[in-house]
Amino acid sequence: MAGEGSTFRLRCSLLGHGQDVRGLTRGLFPEGGFVSVSRDRTARLWAPDGLNRGFTEMHCMSGHSNFVSCVCIIPPSDLYPRGLIATGGNDHNICIFTVDNPAPLYILKGHKNTVCSLSSGKFGTLLSGSWDTTAKVWLNDRCMMTLQGHTAAIWAVKILPEQGLMLTGSADKTIKLWKAGRCERTFTGHEDCVRGLAILSETEFLSCANDASVRRWQISGECLQVYYGHTNYIYSISVFPRCKDFVTTGEDRSLRIWKQGECAQTIRLPAQSVWCCCVLDNGDIVVGASDGIIRVFTESLERTASAEEIQAFENELAQASIDPKTGDLGDINADDLPGREHLKDPGTRDGQTRLIKDNGKVEAYQWSVSEGRWIKIGDVVGSSGATQQTSGKVLFEGKEYDYVFTIDVNENGPSYKLPYNITDDPWLTAYNFLQKNDLNPMFLDQVAKFIMDNTKGQTLLSTSNQFSDPFTGAGRYVPGSSSGSSTIPGADPFTGMSAYQSAAAKVENIYFPKKDAVTFDQANPTQILGKLKELNGSAAEEHRLTEDDLIILEKLLSAMCNTSAETPTAQQLQTLWRAVNWPEDIVFPALDILRLSVRHPTVNENFCSEKEHVQFIILLLKFLNPKGKQANQLLALRALCNCFVSHAGQKLMMEQRDEIMTQAIETKSGNNKNIHIALATLTLNYAVCLHKVNNVEGKAQCLSVISTVMEVVQDLEAIFRLLVALGTLISDDTNAVQLAKSLGVDSQIKKYASVSEPAKVKECCRFVLSLL
Repeated sequence: MAGEGSTFRLRCSLLGHGQDVRGLTRGLFPEGGFVSVSRDRTARLWAPDGLNRGFTEMHCMSGHSNFVSCVCIIPPSDLYPRGLIATGGNDHNICIFTVDNPAPLYILKGHKNTVCSLSSGKFGTLLSGSWDTTAKVWLNDRCMMTLQGHTAAIWAVKILPEQGLMLTGSADKTIKLWKAGRCERTFTGHEDCVRGLAILSETEFLSCANDASVRRWQISGECLQVYYGHTNYIYSISVFPRCKDFVTTGEDRSLRIWKQGECAQTIRLPAQSVWCCCVLDNGDIVVGASDGIIRVFTESLERTASAEEIQAFENELAQASIDPKTGDLGDINADDLPGREHLKDPGTRDGQTRLIKDNGKVEAYQWSVSEGRWIKIGDVVGSSGATQQTSGKVLFEGKEYDYVFTIDVNENGPSYKLPYNITDDPWLTAYNFLQKNDLNPMFLDQVAKFIMDNTKGQTLLSTSNQFSDPFTGAGRYVPGSSSGSSTIPGADPFTGMSAYQSAAAKVENIYFPKKDAVTFDQANPTQILGKLKELNGSAAEEHRLTEDDLIILEKLLSAMCNTSAETPTAQQLQTLWRAVNWPEDIVFPALDILRLSVRHPTVNENFCSEKEHVQFIILLLKFLNPKGKQANQLLALRALCNCFVSHAGQKLMMEQRDEIMTQAIETKSGNNKNIHIALATLTLNYAVCLHKVNNVEGKAQCLSVISTVMEVVQDLEAIFRLLVALGTLISDDTNAVQLAKSLGVDSQIKKYASVSEPAKVKECCRFVLSLL
């Protein structure tokens, strides 16, 4: 480390990225440079500007179709003497760049979900970790092996100096050591998702996690030391060159420098999430955060920013708003806080925080040992005399909450912690709190009122949707129009229940785990047949059906719409198969007949049997082309949903799951609510099957689909079906719960817990959140 100054100070702030900076790595070329990646879908190469203080952006690299989450440098080779840059993204791909070209040299495909961690080794080896629960070992442009064993997303990977040894850290809370593709050892100790790894030597490494701790391990399996200092999730860890000191960043707005096993310095940033860090060869620290700004800190007096730049940084920090739910500010009662005179007393350690009340505002200050002064780090928002609240995305008893209140039941008795999320019912929370702490039920109203009074303004927004269905039109045949909103059988849980539920009348979970497939059953046979005849009349001669053929299909359609249907004949099925092979612009009424027919056991067995299933699946997948007609997409999705009614169909759908789900998810891009409902229903039916067989890989893929579709779907019926699918997948499965949390699904769905109508969305969402 540089060691010229007594502390790290700002070197420069770099603007360029448009969104969160999610990954950083020091570069090999140009010397002293580094690479950053961002949610803005780009990677950027930075070089020292020659003035010894700042950096210049050499070029911006693009190649991912979604946000970029990680980056590493592949060492030089004879073919690429300046090395290569590897980036992993939410599009499941890894892009490989040369240092002088903004376009990828080549793209590695193979992961089934976000690639969130990369590490390089000798001979061009690349190790990747993904949300799909696997790590993959690549050599040049080929995947050499897949490491399987984790039960949740792999957030961190590292290749050790000793040849053949690799580390993976996962949201399943474990770290695994691999040799030649086999798991040699599993390290346990972290109490939440492992987010970062750093190598100290051939025999020691560091890990950081959502449990706000850093651990030092021996390769043999022993945990040598646990370091505490952060008050929230730790996202990244990086080691200084030629020593065992390190730096960490996290969700508590801080960068922390650790020397000789102690937190020697805490630097606050004016951004909530400090996602990533790397240490340059000269010991300078680069950090990336949720505000899209890259900041570099140095111990070197020569490279330190000007007094004006440092003052501008401190002003930005002072103007930041600190949500007391996400810091390390302790219990806040604004009425008891001292005034500005409290800052006359020096702090006792670097990074110590102190709160004061000035002109009705609560301000937070941090003690700087090197400066010998209190530095303002922001205004605390949402604190009041009535609110005794600690906070954070704070982990209380291993879980994450929006609020953790301190409740004093009587003056001389003990204090109790009351955790609360804004998605919770205040009465039910109060009821559970009293029961857990063996307190008198007569306090129910008082505690519930306390919660509501102190969370005003913190409720989630409800969602309303206004979509126009492009298929509707008076007097027209609308493909599947009368079944646009299919019904989940059984007692209808979709009734509008009271928006307010007390603890005494809490809603029963009748939504999941779902046991049976959901189908699209309703139809108007007169309109379907009329459209079929109309289009047949204008069809090319080689496709045109005879009058006898139309009579055969009319009988089949009538039978399929009749619950006491006779068994379809081979002639009827042969005629239907000819019709569904019509050109794409006229095939949809035939697809509608297929959608209804495949519910019948005989038809299901015929089309889904081992003999015929290849042609059947190829046909339906062809109609899922996102550039194709929406009517065909819709009816193909509904036909796939209806395949689940019989054993043959279920077997086929599970065997072809990967191909079907990959193709089906491509139909999400439009804003057609009926397609979104059908896509959500297909996902739900897969969840039903996966719940029965407990297929880890299948559940991971299904959870990934739910997370991806949730980002674009707005129709509340589709959202509801995705929530039921999610609840079904994670019911009675702690690994699935961890995987869902590691994908961030809990934060995605929170807003639906306050939807007023339909009540089923809110109720189902709350039951899912209770499992998460």
